[in-house]
Amino acid sequence: MTSFSNVQRSDNKFLLLEYYGQNGWTVVVSNPNRNTFRKRYQRWGSASFKPFSTSVEETSPLSGVRVLDLTRILAGPYCTMILGDLGAEILKIERPLVGDETRKWGPPFFQGTKESTYFASVNRNKKSLCIDIKKGKDVIYDLAKKSDVFIENYVPGKLAEMGLDYKSLSEAAPGLIYCSITGYGSEGPYATRPGYDVIAASLGGLINITGPKDGEPCKVGVAVTDMATGLYAHGAIMAALLQRFKTNRGQWIQCNLLSTQVASLVNIASNYLNAGKEASRWGTAHESIVPYEAFPTKDGFISVGAGSDVQFLALLKMMNLTNLEKDPKFRTNIDRVKHRVELINILRDNFKTKTSDDWSEIFRDAPFPNGRINTIGQVFDDPHIKHIKLVKEMIQPSIGKVKVVGPPVSYSYADNSVRSPPPILGQHTNEVLKNVLKYSDEKISRLVTEKIIQ
Repeated sequence: MTSFSNVQRSDNKFLLLEYYGQNGWTVVVSNPNRNTFRKRYQRWGSASFKPFSTSVEETSPLSGVRVLDLTRILAGPYCTMILGDLGAEILKIERPLVGDETRKWGPPFFQGTKESTYFASVNRNKKSLCIDIKKGKDVIYDLAKKSDVFIENYVPGKLAEMGLDYKSLSEAAPGLIYCSITGYGSEGPYATRPGYDVIAASLGGLINITGPKDGEPCKVGVAVTDMATGLYAHGAIMAALLQRFKTNRGQWIQCNLLSTQVASLVNIASNYLNAGKEASRWGTAHESIVPYEAFPTKDGFISVGAGSDVQFLALLKMMNLTNLEKDPKFRTNIDRVKHRVELINILRDNFKTKTSDDWSEIFRDAPFPNGRINTIGQVFDDPHIKHIKLVKEMIQPSIGKVKVVGPPVSYSYADNSVRSPPPILGQHTNEVLKNVLKYSDEKISRLVTEKIIQ
């Protein structure tokens, strides 16, 4: 149980909150009129449970948290990028000479280099260490004991063969939060299979319900199953960190692509489980709402969603189709779903008379959601995207200018930001081994000679 005491407010300026949990006393001093600042005074039961890193200022939510990252490709790196944006120190372990496979996934590459733009998309705010984990098991072990979180995406059982599984590491570091991201989990007939986004999306039903109504199944344009798994993992790690604060205990988190994909079916899954309704492909349309889809314009496409009768009447008015207002075939959404083909054909013919920009201007103050379908170039030229400064720019000495899409979440009293560019392969190996593990220059040189590190 956590008990609270000594809650005081003085002149509406400061709030002092002192509470006691299993980690000891914590004092929070807050000034609501300026940036919140916080000082913690805790009697930690063991050094294993205290955040290890001091590399980021207290304004970041995860400052003080060190993450040992043995993931590659997308789901894991996407997760650790989010943690890094929030201030965690991310130690990315890569294979000597080769590194994360996505470093070579191109074209495109940065001009004049062999570094892919793919790798840059999810590896900012990280430190790169080149370690052969088979020969350098002891180095990984030492780093794990100095970390709060260990995250990996190996096939189940692979790290256990090297003594780097949760059971082995938790004996030396009981406060360690160990997160495994796999294709299918550690149990079941698919457990030992390698897993990629498109395969999990296939088995999990997403590809079957994606694509034109009368066409073949289609892959989604980006690896949404990977990213959703990374988001689940990030949230699970945050929750485990919070629980560790209360219990002084780490734990093993398991996330997998297939379970994430099936969970992401949401209403489609519920329709089948509770009503026995098999899903089908609808293109950009919605099975249960009409109109809710993309329409061709004179020069492109625009998406419109009229989810209520009020929104539908507003759409008719703005499109000068008020003659349809009292048509019993379109009076309610149930009616519109029943007469979908007739209504959609009328709307399509009307939308084709103007450009996407024309319709966007007509719908500027519309009570229903709408937006033209942008190319990627148009996305980053969009005035709203420019206004919110979502694109961030950094300089990587070996590459030059690097642009990334920054965090989509902002905090009123915390920093969630892009601080450092994607690292060069092995850029921080010596620095971390020397500063974090206190390895001597002689030991580091020996590890290099033995090709354990790079």
